[in-house]
Amino acid sequence: MPADNRDINAEIGQCELDTSGTRRKSGQVGIRAHVKTVAMLCVIATGCATTETAQENHSSLLEPNARQMNRRASDIFKVRLETSKGDIVIEVRRDWAPHGADRFYNLVRAGYYDEARFFRVIQGRWAQFGINGDPHIANIWRTRFISDDPKGESNLRGTVAFAFAVPNGRTTQVFINLRDNSATHDREPFVPFGKVIAGMEIADMLNAEYGESAGGGIRGGKQDPIFRGGNRYLGEQFPRLDYIKRAAVIEN
Repeated sequence: MPADNRDINAEIGQCELDTSGTRRKSGQVGIRAHVKTVAMLCVIATGCATTETAQENHSSLLEPNARQMNRRASDIFKVRLETSKGDIVIEVRRDWAPHGADRFYNLVRAGYYDEARFFRVIQGRWAQFGINGDPHIANIWRTRFISDDPKGESNLRGTVAFAFAVPNGRTTQVFINLRDNSATHDREPFVPFGKVIAGMEIADMLNAEYGESAGGGIRGGKQDPIFRGGNRYLGEQFPRLDYIKRAAVIEN
């Protein structure tokens, strides 16, 4: 048992009931100290529960076929990307792209995008992310394709879509349109599943100094080093990449 817990248990062990049934503290420390002790216990218990939940979610990424990784998303939900530059909030609309919305929803809930680098930022064009920093997890999902969604919304500035190389080839990589890319992207089609509703100025500020050299697009065929080395490789070779500290679903 950790020393802190032994101390807390010792404190609790010194408490006793007086004849009126009121909890009192033997020695010189009174009821106020006891209340502080109980509060400390609550904090510790809550912290442990949070850690266990995070570990459980992370383990889900090892099982792409598990039920929790294939849930139906809410019709409309928001995702907050806490990045190294600030927060970006994306509103996802399932009616725009059901398969894409469901995949993004489940990956965010499981922590897939936490610590992920914006490895392909082309200033004034797009910002791409979506390769997990752990090579083992990244390679598990590299070929977990989802079916194409029908063409719908245009790739206007602020919209968010999955990248792909071949039909029915979307997996985990996502990009934010930093300008109106509808003339080139709609005909592919890259199908937006959401749009940035807050923090677009943060997206514009993401570090673009490495351009295509930190991995590039899926079609460029130069992403293998990321899948082999993960964030360690990116940190060594491209240390100033911006990244997502944490991604979280905000239910409406």
